Amino acid sequence: MTDIEMSKQLQDQINRLQQTRMQLQMLMQQRQQVDLRLREIEEATTELEKTDDKTAVYKSIGSLLIKTKGKNDVLKELKQNKESLELRKSTLEKQEGRIKEKLNELQSKVQNSLNVSEKTEEN
Repeated sequence: MTDIEMSKQLQDQINRLQQTRMQLQMLMQQRQQVDLRLREIEEATTELEKTDDKTAVYKSIGSLLIKTKGKNDVLKELKQNKESLELRKSTLEKQEGRIKEKLNELQSKVQNSLNVSEKTEEN
């Protein structure tokens, strides 16, 4: 394999490595956003459970606050949102795991290619 071919192959591997790192970063940001939303839902649920059934409950829709039928409807909605977010979080964590494995493989390939090219240059 010529130096030019090796260099092109190495450059392709480095590009894939960079793209994979960016993918991982995006997934991690998405998971952090889901985590934040889950914490907000948990806090809202905790506060809502402290109120009695006669307390007026409002929910935010866009820039409006709308009075709801009652806290049980809101609790039910929060529970559904929480379940879908937990599913999303689980999916993101699995994707993160796969991307991390791919990243490790690519890092090994790049490192091996660099080691081979260094040995070739020494000879």
